[in-house]
Amino acid sequence: MTALPKGAVDVDLHPMVPGLAALEPFLDPLWRDQIHQRGMEGFETQSYPPNAPKTVRADWRPADGSKPASTIEQLRAQVLEPWGISRGIVTPLYGVQLVFNEDMAAGFTRALNEWTRARFLDQDPRLAASIILPMFNAEHAVAEIERLAPDPRFVQAMVLVMGETPLGRRHNWPIFEALVKHDLPLAIHAGSSWRNPVTSLGWASWYMEDYAANQQAFQSTLASLITEGVFSKFPTLKVVLLESGVSWLPAFLWRLSKTWKGVRFEVPWVDRSPIEIVRENVRMSVQPFDAPEDAETVDRLMNHLGSDEMLLWSSDWPHWQFDGPPRLPPGIGPELMRKICVENARATYKRLAWETVP
Repeated sequence: MTALPKGAVDVDLHPMVPGLAALEPFLDPLWRDQIHQRGMEGFETQSYPPNAPKTVRADWRPADGSKPASTIEQLRAQVLEPWGISRGIVTPLYGVQLVFNEDMAAGFTRALNEWTRARFLDQDPRLAASIILPMFNAEHAVAEIERLAPDPRFVQAMVLVMGETPLGRRHNWPIFEALVKHDLPLAIHAGSSWRNPVTSLGWASWYMEDYAANQQAFQSTLASLITEGVFSKFPTLKVVLLESGVSWLPAFLWRLSKTWKGVRFEVPWVDRSPIEIVRENVRMSVQPFDAPEDAETVDRLMNHLGSDEMLLWSSDWPHWQFDGPPRLPPGIGPELMRKICVENARATYKRLAWETVP
């Protein structure tokens, strides 16, 4: 594939903060002073180590060794212009929300959101953004939603898939209520808050284990949202899984739905099959697609998903998910391609200024 359909939307772009100093203009004086008093160096996490090949595609790394993916000029030159993107949703993955001090985490998270607004949203009308949430205090998370919701360029809120407790727990429900109030989807992105091991067996030895373990986390998080009754309490809530992969979902839903049929007396609020709930309320980005690249397999996977409305196109810039120009797997015909690249995003992100989209 060498060209995206006209009006294509990229739902997963990751500008990288050049360094902690870049957030200082957006910090309250207390937290600005803390940087220097504590000798803080930054919030890079092991989910995306800066020098790991997976973190930044080789041809997107500046030849002069400067920070990749950190400026609007890089985003324009590497994605928006060459691929003809009509809208892009930026979601920085800088570990500000991992700080143990809840007030400090909220302060740095606010600064990150303001950095995104000033350095990207204000620089290009094609861009929208995720509200990064400080998830270790629900009141702080709700306050950040309420603070930024009046700006229609913030079109969803984002949390990491591996937190401190399962995401569906009742103490998070005020967050879901605020999202529904403002018609904001909840994006769940690969990554960890590093409060717990990334696998159910304990800490892994290698980065490849950490990265692959995200699939397990997405399964557990989705099960938590369903069984705790989040979609029963908030039936209009849309959840977008970013960088989750795709091919694991049919088998997982078969297992979860089969078990629900036998023990649904313990979760009477789950009044529909998990398969039905997910098809209606959950969306997924297609990087990585993680399926064999032949048309027959892709067609079979789409049949197992049972919906052509669940997938959203993404480049995952600057992560190394593919080489060369933007692409989708073989077997995705023109009609389905337009659904994935354009129409499904329009249906998911109601707050985007679609009247200006070609």
